[in-house]
Amino acid sequence: MTSAQHSDANIQPFDVAKVRADFPILTRTMHDKPLVFLDSAASAQKPRQVIDAVRDVYEREYANVHRGLYEISEAVTARYEGVRETIRRYINAGHTHEIIFTRNATESINLVVASYGRSFLQEGDEVIISELEHHANIVPWQMLRDEKGIVLRIAPISDDGELIMDAFEKLLGPRTKLVAISHMSNVLGTILPVAEITRLSHAAGAKVLLDGCQSVTHIPVDVQALGCDFYVFSGHKLYGPSGIGVLYAREELLDAMPPYMGGGDMISSVTFEKSTWAKLPHKFEAGTPAIAQAIGLGAAIDYVSALGLEQIGAHEHDLLNYGTQQLSSVDGLRLVGTAPAKASVMSFTLDFAHPHDIATIIDRAGVAVRAGHHCAQPLMARMDVPATVRASLGMYNTRADIDALVAALGEVTEIFG
Repeated sequence: MTSAQHSDANIQPFDVAKVRADFPILTRTMHDKPLVFLDSAASAQKPRQVIDAVRDVYEREYANVHRGLYEISEAVTARYEGVRETIRRYINAGHTHEIIFTRNATESINLVVASYGRSFLQEGDEVIISELEHHANIVPWQMLRDEKGIVLRIAPISDDGELIMDAFEKLLGPRTKLVAISHMSNVLGTILPVAEITRLSHAAGAKVLLDGCQSVTHIPVDVQALGCDFYVFSGHKLYGPSGIGVLYAREELLDAMPPYMGGGDMISSVTFEKSTWAKLPHKFEAGTPAIAQAIGLGAAIDYVSALGLEQIGAHEHDLLNYGTQQLSSVDGLRLVGTAPAKASVMSFTLDFAHPHDIATIIDRAGVAVRAGHHCAQPLMARMDVPATVRASLGMYNTRADIDALVAALGEVTEIFG
């Protein structure tokens, strides 16, 4: 479901004031102005419920997991493992052992590249990515290309930021072994038709990896309905802690893949002659994990789920429409990424000021936005811009935040226009 498909008829009113009260950082001022945080696509702020969950682990229940036979170790292990079920429900995976904890989505993709890619892709096999990918879904495949001689094929996008499906379908062929593509663009906000992409890819005999870093925060995700083979996301964009990420992969693939790292907790037995591996999911989780961070991610998902992604999405869609309208009225402003199916991201340029200068000036008004290539340099080249300003929305943003952004852009116009 895209933001544009949210129906207001059955959605309860979203109490953004109550939500904002849960985020302590939003009481801050910057340069004597109220903080207007419009960089959630990079890393979202954390509600008190997440902060409290992490603090509670360290203050009352910290111990290593899977190892101790004493009470607090067993208690924190139960909390930690319980988060797999929370994640399984959130993305509708089939089994908790299909949920692998990583440091972030970048590590999740690298795990797939190193384990699945090195084991099952051969010289001449083709991997398809798109023009709108984050560097995390480009560079690891380039590294595998340089190591094994696979071929990277690039699916093009249109001027408004949509994947050109006819061109994508033409790239599929007998040598296509994997399609790795974003569910939602971190720069353009475009929501890709990933169910159809997966269907076409499977029909061609290819596996599918979806980068869900942006999508899991804004739209419902059902990995079984999508049919994908791999799905990755990071906790810090989902109102959770940094240092924790998720790889979902189908059980049969995880069973066939060798471990990504070796060490404690991923083994069944070790001798100097041979080691054997632990059962899923622990085969891919060597060493002491990010215990408090995983529990914090579980608290973040509980928080989002209690509010409801439908309600959050409707609120953010209203803001996106309002923000698009208000920014379009700014002289010299060009919106970059205008696909009909998009969510929560407004990238733009001003024809008389560099994005870095814009971001620096509006920061003085307390408005925090991202400026640069957003880890998507090939996309910048495709859209014929060196960089953009990116205002990205979270559940806690308001129309007043948009108004503050537009007013701050007026100060940029006074200086450069």
